[in-house]
Amino acid sequence: MKSSEIKRPNRNSVTTINEDGSRRVIYPADVSGRFTFWRRVVGYGLIFLYSALPWIQINGNPAVFLDIEENQFHLFGLTFVGQDIWLGFFVVSGVAFSLYYVTALLGRVWCGWGCPQTVFLDHVVRRIERLVEGGAIERKALANQPWNFRKIRLMAVKHFLFFALAFLIAHVFLSYFISLPKLYQMIQSKPWDQWGYFLKTMFVTFALYFNFAWFREQFCIVLCPYGRFQSALIDDHSVIIGYDEKRGEPRGKLGTEGAGDCVDCLRCVQVCPTGIDIRQGLQIECIGCSNCIDACNEVMTKLDRPKGLIRYDSLQGLKGFKTKFIRPRMILYTLFLLIGVAVMSWAIFGIRPVSMSALRMVGAPYYLDSEKGMIRNQYMVRILNKKNESVKCRLEIESHDHPIVGNGVHEEIEIPALGEVMRPVIVTLPQSAYHGQFSVKIEIESEVNRFSISKTVPFLGPGSKEDE
Repeated sequence: MKSSEIKRPNRNSVTTINEDGSRRVIYPADVSGRFTFWRRVVGYGLIFLYSALPWIQINGNPAVFLDIEENQFHLFGLTFVGQDIWLGFFVVSGVAFSLYYVTALLGRVWCGWGCPQTVFLDHVVRRIERLVEGGAIERKALANQPWNFRKIRLMAVKHFLFFALAFLIAHVFLSYFISLPKLYQMIQSKPWDQWGYFLKTMFVTFALYFNFAWFREQFCIVLCPYGRFQSALIDDHSVIIGYDEKRGEPRGKLGTEGAGDCVDCLRCVQVCPTGIDIRQGLQIECIGCSNCIDACNEVMTKLDRPKGLIRYDSLQGLKGFKTKFIRPRMILYTLFLLIGVAVMSWAIFGIRPVSMSALRMVGAPYYLDSEKGMIRNQYMVRILNKKNESVKCRLEIESHDHPIVGNGVHEEIEIPALGEVMRPVIVTLPQSAYHGQFSVKIEIESEVNRFSISKTVPFLGPGSKEDE
């Protein structure tokens, strides 16, 4: 492709939008090189990991399984229930801050190497497209030619493969929320037997297909806010992909006297998946994919010039100064990261293997037996076992200075693995000993599993606020 045929990007407009506001389709050329090879290795490894997490068993459960139906969430051997949802704050904020930390240190390495959008788009979708339609020149020529049998055939094959890929990924995504045996049973059943899940799966399928077939880099440029955070997260010492202006300028064709190393071949623009010109400096559209590095190195090798005209470096490094990895910002970020990890570890490993709730049973707040002179309160205790093995515990009640008696206590209770037990607890008190509302502590304890959990509930009688 000749340089004159390529639209030269500029920083005053979005590269994927034409001057008239229409969508400009980008046809990134293929590239090979050291970074492309390792990105592909990492990409296929991540695809395998993303697909395998629901299959990998840790402590008897999938490595990642968000069982919303049973209100249980399994993450790498740890099991959480609805009462532990507050821990989601640590997970979400921890992931976000870790991403910010990595960005301050290494720029948008996540976008170019680990983001599922980039991983599937670059290493699967575009590989399918190149396999069916050919290279960038062939794809652009095919898009611009009138419709004929060959074009219809190639487009049909490509879009069928895109839809099949989206359908497969949608089922993998669904396996994060539905157990594999149940998912397999649903796949074998008729769609209207599980119409709710079927509609959700098809929604995800069509959303992914739309992304693969048309939206593509627009997701990174328009929807994803991460690129906008980039300018606030990085500084002059953050490692990014940049162009060595001191070495490359002034640009000139091969043999031009006084010209720099850049021959203005536009190869870096041809291979960019977002269509930018990296020589114009750091831009929010750059996802850090390193395609331009391998493309430029390939040209420099052919011209017998040193590699690294475009490279991973900091803005300071590109100017010829030393990059400082240890700097006040990174020291502060590291301190915050360590504090966050410590607090999250304390919160997660402080979770007990059993959770308990105690609520007043439906009906009157209390019952008065005038003949026996007793006041009765009724509670329902729910005990949930988060472990993959049964747990035995004992239910007790206690109240200081009140001669209460409990029915349904003092006996051993066995909760099955990942199961729950509902037990009614009836607490009675002589009417003569009641002098106003007081608290009752309901406690479960296990000597074998070494835990003790208690809940405090109010004991009500005549004259209490609920009685008014």
